[in-house]
Amino acid sequence: MVAPLEIPLRVAGNFMELRPNHYHSGVDLKTDGRQGLPVHAAADGQVSRIKVGPWGYGLALYIDHPGGLTTVYGHLSRFAPEIAQYALDTHYRQRSSSIDIGVPAGALPVKADQVVAYSGNTGGSAAPHLHFEVRRTADQHALDPQAYGLHLEDDLPPVLRGVRFYPLDTGARVSPYPGRALGFPTEGGQGHYTLRPGDHPAALGAIGIAVHAVDHYNGSDNTCGVRRLELQVNGTTSSEVHLDEVDFEKQRYVNARMDYGLYADADMHYHRLYDLPNDRSGLLTGKDHGRIVVAPDDTLDIRIIAIDAAGNSSTLTFQLIGADPSDVRGFATLPGSTNMFHWDRDNQVNLPGFRMTIPAHALYEDVPMEVSRQGSGIRDIGPRYQVMDDRTPLQSACQMRIDVPGLEERLWEKALVVRSDRKGRPSPEGGRYADGSVTTTVKQFGTFSVRIDTLPPKVTPVDLRADMRGRTAFQVRVDDDLSGIDSWTATLDGNWVLMTYDPKQHRLTHTFDSHSAGAGDRQFHLEVTDERGNRTVLDRQFIR
Repeated sequence: MVAPLEIPLRVAGNFMELRPNHYHSGVDLKTDGRQGLPVHAAADGQVSRIKVGPWGYGLALYIDHPGGLTTVYGHLSRFAPEIAQYALDTHYRQRSSSIDIGVPAGALPVKADQVVAYSGNTGGSAAPHLHFEVRRTADQHALDPQAYGLHLEDDLPPVLRGVRFYPLDTGARVSPYPGRALGFPTEGGQGHYTLRPGDHPAALGAIGIAVHAVDHYNGSDNTCGVRRLELQVNGTTSSEVHLDEVDFEKQRYVNARMDYGLYADADMHYHRLYDLPNDRSGLLTGKDHGRIVVAPDDTLDIRIIAIDAAGNSSTLTFQLIGADPSDVRGFATLPGSTNMFHWDRDNQVNLPGFRMTIPAHALYEDVPMEVSRQGSGIRDIGPRYQVMDDRTPLQSACQMRIDVPGLEERLWEKALVVRSDRKGRPSPEGGRYADGSVTTTVKQFGTFSVRIDTLPPKVTPVDLRADMRGRTAFQVRVDDDLSGIDSWTATLDGNWVLMTYDPKQHRLTHTFDSHSAGAGDRQFHLEVTDERGNRTVLDRQFIR
């Protein structure tokens, strides 16, 4: 495999690293904070797919190779000339700024090491880098690029920072953590870890174990993920977790494989070495889904092994003691069965003016119910309704209805549900008004309310001047205060032109191209619409 970048490869994120709602499906390669570095094809092949949009991978290129593999290159700034022209013609033919097209076999062949694109920061990228994937062409499952020839310097073993214990039935007990710790901290390093002196975890009944495991690569401080985990009890393997392949249809089950609450709250990477009841990922193998039964007076020798993609390994060893049933005061227990949301059945939330259905298998395990009706905020029309918070993950969408009695007809299409997180930051959840209520679906818990959006987007020319002679592009800033930018259409002299949207910079950009070139007086027209249908029009005349 040819390295996709000419500079030394340094890792910003690795394959199957934990992320909210998904495993990272490739390797993020640093570009030294720069954009526009040449991106090379990893092997001979042909471009099979071109995808362009403001979210996700931004500008992305897919290349099929002989032997049944596909490589993916994401967050690009631009394509190489022949590929760029093919994409540009598609944009204009479809009159769309976002495209996702299959490329006929033979239309865009490439050779190994050929420059096919240039690195960037498009889509959901938080900083300039190249996202690089290897997929199995037949089913498009993502595979570990390091297993297919991508060489990344790594002689550093995984770091094991802590271990946690979870009661799995009503009779189980696990001892509290020391002080204010969120688990039993480890000590050691260089591949060998133990618990701190004086820490002697105890448990009783059926329990599960999770380990806080991360990895690092040479020349990078970024936190990455491990590739395999093994739990041994008294010298026998109890469970194994293999993180070798991403099935995109099962991606969201990553929420069950980690302690999602600690990830969201404290960025802790606790991997469960047992299955939650509604974990359908199939990534864990072992007896009884990794459950361990601890009897009184047991002394269990626990060994946890973590292995990274380069084969470096680390081991945590300690003893787990069976607790005396008469001396478990202060031990953690499984929450009771009353006032619970259950993972295996439909759950209904009914508050005055609010109804929500959490369907069976939307949750990964039973969780204590936390719901409340609160006063309205400054922009809310009516009360706010809390259902759990963003530390409890969801596998599938929930139906919601909020009553807004007496809403004027002129505002029906402007009403939407807004979700606020624990810090009060609002996110639009959309919805439609009918029969006195706004209904929508959500895939994240939080605090919900209805707001009205009647304000059109704000559109501000950045460098669109009366004299554009000698200039190659221009930008327009677009802002919306609530429901978000939904669509935009631009014309030049009455003809549709491509404007790309960068939501991070709130920018629409037009680069003069073969479809928009021309000298003389030009008339530019732009319409920007938000998700509630509010529209702003910008007209400008310039000479070029």
